[in-house]
Amino acid sequence: MNHTPQQLLHSLYGYEDFRGQQLDVIQHVIDGGDALVLMPTGGGKSICYQIPAMLRDGVGVVISPLIALMQDQVSSMQQLGVNAQALHSGIDWQLQNQIQQQALNGDLDLLYISPERLMTEACINLLRSCKIALFAIDEAHCVSQWGHDFRPEYLQLECLQQNFPHVPRMALTATADRPTQQEMVKRLGLNLAQKYISSFDRPNICYRIMQKQKGKQQLLDFVQLQHQGNAGIVYCMSRKKVDETALWLVEQGIAALPYHAGLGAEKRAYNQHRFLNEEGLVMVATIAFGMGIDKPNVRFVAHLDLPKSIESYYQETGRAGRDGLPADAWMVYGLKDVMWLRQRLEQTDMDVSIKRSEQSKLDAMLGLCEITHCRRQAILSYFNEDSASSCGNCDNCLEPVATFDGTEVARKALSCIYRSGQRYGVAHLIDILIGKPTDKIKTAGHDKISTFALGQELDQKQWRSVYRQLLALGLVSSDPENYGGLRLLPNCRPLLKGDAQLQLRLDRKVSIKTPKASKARLQIADDDMDLWQLLRELRMALAQDQKVPPYVIFSDSSLLEMLHTKPQSLLQMSHINGVGEKKLDRYGDDFLALIQQHA
Repeated sequence: MNHTPQQLLHSLYGYEDFRGQQLDVIQHVIDGGDALVLMPTGGGKSICYQIPAMLRDGVGVVISPLIALMQDQVSSMQQLGVNAQALHSGIDWQLQNQIQQQALNGDLDLLYISPERLMTEACINLLRSCKIALFAIDEAHCVSQWGHDFRPEYLQLECLQQNFPHVPRMALTATADRPTQQEMVKRLGLNLAQKYISSFDRPNICYRIMQKQKGKQQLLDFVQLQHQGNAGIVYCMSRKKVDETALWLVEQGIAALPYHAGLGAEKRAYNQHRFLNEEGLVMVATIAFGMGIDKPNVRFVAHLDLPKSIESYYQETGRAGRDGLPADAWMVYGLKDVMWLRQRLEQTDMDVSIKRSEQSKLDAMLGLCEITHCRRQAILSYFNEDSASSCGNCDNCLEPVATFDGTEVARKALSCIYRSGQRYGVAHLIDILIGKPTDKIKTAGHDKISTFALGQELDQKQWRSVYRQLLALGLVSSDPENYGGLRLLPNCRPLLKGDAQLQLRLDRKVSIKTPKASKARLQIADDDMDLWQLLRELRMALAQDQKVPPYVIFSDSSLLEMLHTKPQSLLQMSHINGVGEKKLDRYGDDFLALIQQHA
């Protein structure tokens, strides 16, 4: 194919310019170099291997962890007129044989394979008989045993270096802190690879974290006020909570589906297919759902429980707004979340060093929740990226957090833990502090200790906030052997002795009405709402006819550009981002006719 990368970008994808380091990566791999590529979700990683695969001799082999992801990417590439196929267990043997023959004949530009299939002797022999343009290892953070998505099959991929020493290899991911990056290099034999690390910033995502009061109701208010009719993902920690939340949302008039490992493969595949192919569905899921979800118009990701690390949080929230349009990362969490995650970690039998690493990751996640300054700065700092100024697009920037001198109340809270024997839970400790003479307190004799009724200046909810922050700051811990009873940690000594001061958050009343509704944030004028709906309906009709997800036809950002510019000719339509030659030929006339009819 005698094209330049720039020509392919325009003719195939319909974009005028490369973003960030894309062109540098592409040119390096075209020249035969290995590469480690870190780009945020929606940053254009796929183009970094797709274009070199088409410009080098042979087939580009993409190692991808999920069938759904492979199918999605194959559909997208075929829509662009690219010869792409996938080998996986979901296709019959006749089609598998046909695809293998296409690879042997040199008729494929891209071949997607799972790591499990790649490691079979038959597959290695097939690839030895083919001309290989490159190997692209997608979601390469799965190789890290310290990471949040570890896949043992990825550990075997180092064999590519031995079996195909002259074929360039690329490892690509959206999420990897420094230890994970080092492990990717080591495990995949990429010591000589050029590193391309882009900014982790996702400026279109608005981060909001608030205290959990009535989690489901808070979620419903958020969806109804800001994302009615939008696609979103809601993450819950347990399968039971997923089922309950999905059912409750449906009862409240929200189109929602559950997804977790307990549903069975067919039901999971069906629900995922509906989420990808229909508009405005909300998927309520455990973390089993999400890796490789390419749906670009997910307008929000919500967490009803606390993730166990900033990597997990960043990866999960990154599934919102892949199209670059405004999106929300919304989360509620509470004291029970903190205690449950800490206890679960304590009770695991994992190696001590891994447990220590997991603990530090959880501490960082708690720190992100409790900070009073810009959340985006904190996320970027975690990934060793400095941001000089506040983002103006997170809750702490939009509604600055009030703090108070919590030194004295913290001392009372700590002293109460000590005086009562370091074995009681938060509810009991609060009853002591506010002077509530329960039977349990009288039986234990805690109405006689010095901290009884010593904390009447705060109410129950405020004391829970104090204890939550003490847990998050690592001054106390919950003891799983004592049913979650709190105990003091060495870090609290300076505070108890009067050698340290402590500022605490003043929890604001929960309000989700401050941000503008999402339609306003997408900048759709009232006069254009009818046309916007018609454009989406046409896209859906074409997608159903082609048996592909709607966003494979055109993304929301392409439709929005059509809405704003209202092209009057195919030439004008060709300048819309995301409208390449093939899509212009296939769909240009239909969309032009609709726009002209509406005018």
